[in-house]
Amino acid sequence: MTGIDEKLQPIFAEVVRRNAGEPEFHQAVHEVLESLGRVVAKHPHYLDLALIERICEPERQIIFRIPWVDDHGKVQINRGFRVQFNSALGPYKGGMRFHPSVNVGIIKFLGFEQTFKNALTGMPIGGGKGGSDFDPKGRSDGEIMRFCQSLMTELHRHLGDQTDVPAGDIGVGGREIGYMFGQYKRLNNRFEAGVFTGKALAYGGSRARTEATGYGNTYFVQAMLQKRGTDFDGKTVTVSGSGNVAIYTIEKVQSFGGKVIACSDSSGYVVDDAGIDLDLLKEVKNVRRERISEYARRRGSQVHFIPSDKGSIWDVPCQVAMPSATQNELSGKGARALVANGVIAVGEGANMPSTPEAVRIFQEAGVLFAPGKAANAGGVATSALEMQQNASRDSWSFEKTEERLATIMRNIHDTCHETAEEYGAPGDYVLGANIAGFVRVAEAMRMLGVI
Repeated sequence: MTGIDEKLQPIFAEVVRRNAGEPEFHQAVHEVLESLGRVVAKHPHYLDLALIERICEPERQIIFRIPWVDDHGKVQINRGFRVQFNSALGPYKGGMRFHPSVNVGIIKFLGFEQTFKNALTGMPIGGGKGGSDFDPKGRSDGEIMRFCQSLMTELHRHLGDQTDVPAGDIGVGGREIGYMFGQYKRLNNRFEAGVFTGKALAYGGSRARTEATGYGNTYFVQAMLQKRGTDFDGKTVTVSGSGNVAIYTIEKVQSFGGKVIACSDSSGYVVDDAGIDLDLLKEVKNVRRERISEYARRRGSQVHFIPSDKGSIWDVPCQVAMPSATQNELSGKGARALVANGVIAVGEGANMPSTPEAVRIFQEAGVLFAPGKAANAGGVATSALEMQQNASRDSWSFEKTEERLATIMRNIHDTCHETAEEYGAPGDYVLGANIAGFVRVAEAMRMLGVI
């Protein structure tokens, strides 16, 4: 329990005992508790009211069976999850993840992180997360539709625009959200647009939602760099992943004058010294749904593809690194390589992509580090803007939505920066984000009584 204040160590020990076999959840709780020693020293009533213990315990955990029939007529069984973590600030809000690695521990870690991330946006939304161990790769549209309909047949009773509002995450894009929302609408016999976000524009979606997480991460890192008297212009950047978060991170970095020279998927990574050709990447990944090696093949001999068992994207020298794929993808080894190669800033586009060792290495080296709960909050912030548009039966322009997103991200950056200074750790965005998010949730819970 290194790094946790002695008053908080029993709380962490109890979290580990009650949530055995859930290392990602333990890691997420540990990372927040490390920051709270300064808070309880200044505000001991948080200990007296057991607010920290309550925040670490989800309000509700739903696990259910998902039977569905594949294209060969064979019955398949998957497991579904929805963890409704905290509703002190508003209805539960958080994405659905479809990936074979999904289990209750991963969903709980994501829901825990989401609670503080949503609080940092300043929007009236609580924290939740969900998903399934279903793997959409290689499945036909018909199979994905039948799976989504079966999932929603069970989950629909736990959702509502004032109760719990899911969105997308890994493995869940516009297609999957459409199938889930369609089944929800059918079962409830009403068009409740605000119950899902990330919807297509044709039935109530928000412009800029697809771009929001990547754009938001870039806005946050730009604000960090500006605090140091610099910006993205002329800097080399690596972005892990090649899904929506990575693609729109690349797009916004390029608009700020940065040169993204590497991106990846689970099969490996590409290095393009001339700068990633965004149109080609979008075609390969969004249209053709192919591996990143196809980008290298079509781009030509000047681009190198390195399989995942032959190296890491973090070996590529860069000035800014933006991990945007999945949890714990950036290890201590990768962090040491980045520091040795002169990285000056890291912005987490994914949820908890850097291991605790990696974060420590960056902070000890004086690297600007933006934690995911702050830096990637643009996605959920724009989801809240989508809910706002749905509630008012309105539709905003891309420019208006992006302007709101940019303002929200600058406010999150400033809140984290100012909170870190207030608690005696200037420049520590991890501590600033953890404390600011925690205080907002804890104060709401305190006012609502023992709930």
